[in-house]
Amino acid sequence: MKALPEPLLTTQRYARLWAEDLRAGAVELDRDPDTIHDLLDLPAVRLLSGHLAPPDWNRTGPEHGAGPAHGMPTLEKAVISEELARGDAATMVGSPGASMCGVLLGVLGSQAQKDWMYSRLAERPTWTCFALTEPERGSAIGEMTTVLTPVGDGSYLLDGEKRYVGNAARADLGAVFARVAGTERLGVMAVLVDTSDPGFRAEPLPTLGLRGVQLSRITLERVHVPAERVLGTHLPPTRRGMWSILSVFNQLRPSVAAIALGIARAAHEYVGENRKELRGAERELWETLGRRIEAARGLVYRAAVAVDRRPSDGHLASAAKARACELAEEVTLHAPRFFGSGARLDHPLLDKLARDARGVEFMEGTRTIQKLNLFQGLHNGKIGRA
Repeated sequence: MKALPEPLLTTQRYARLWAEDLRAGAVELDRDPDTIHDLLDLPAVRLLSGHLAPPDWNRTGPEHGAGPAHGMPTLEKAVISEELARGDAATMVGSPGASMCGVLLGVLGSQAQKDWMYSRLAERPTWTCFALTEPERGSAIGEMTTVLTPVGDGSYLLDGEKRYVGNAARADLGAVFARVAGTERLGVMAVLVDTSDPGFRAEPLPTLGLRGVQLSRITLERVHVPAERVLGTHLPPTRRGMWSILSVFNQLRPSVAAIALGIARAAHEYVGENRKELRGAERELWETLGRRIEAARGLVYRAAVAVDRRPSDGHLASAAKARACELAEEVTLHAPRFFGSGARLDHPLLDKLARDARGVEFMEGTRTIQKLNLFQGLHNGKIGRA
């Protein structure tokens, strides 16, 4: 695609500057995820706290995250995601804010539900979580065992278990997907939950990569869900389950690809800054990796523009996500070799980047899933073979 328009270039410059603050605390957050609470006043974290708020939520008071809400289109989110992930992907994904819940509200939420969530987020730094994946089943809707049991007054009782849910252990609000008792595939719905409600429990899982995100296990035991927190009741059942999940993922996929790209950039730039005298084969490899990063950025931006033009068009974004994740793993594994044996011990940031790169592979679908989605787009003629 052509060069970014000037307003986006300005946003990119600010995000690039703010990313340095994230880099400064990256290794410490990796050691202790609770240090995220010490970073809440950083400009990047304040941005993430409010950047998915819809345009009519302009916050002008003195509270955390005050200032105009951003309501960023997909391309702008991708630009910011790349720059902030270059600083630290874990801090970026582990920051408070609407995150995936905000995208889901845009797809399924009523105005009253948006008011309920965004008013909570405007009060103070507030984390949210998006609970879809289940143990042993992943995100397969047809096998989902988390259940919503009707109470009779329009409300439900929520029972089940979710796993690998980012920020769940620190979240105040969340969205949970579950199957309505007695129904099949079309009976899957999403509901909003307050994590302080009785029966909701979340605990962090031990992880190697993206430790600051605190991937968690959620246990749900008869959590009461009022009727007003059931999402998509104004839509037909076919648009509440898989359709809504795909819509959310299509909008998020370019940003996830941009996160992988940011990690690759961080490792590549670290080598350039700390190995001043690259010669011969080393110089050639480093320059080749740099060109591949630039090429992947073009693909990510094109994919984001495609989603902005048509939100259902996520096939090119699948190509971008697969390519960027592959590149992130390759660059972060190559980077320590520029420093010799023991580099991952002597350069803890490089060790962290390698672990984080692998973690992004599992965000929003692995490479295999992305390639299958890309094949469907090619097969159905939704994207060109060029």
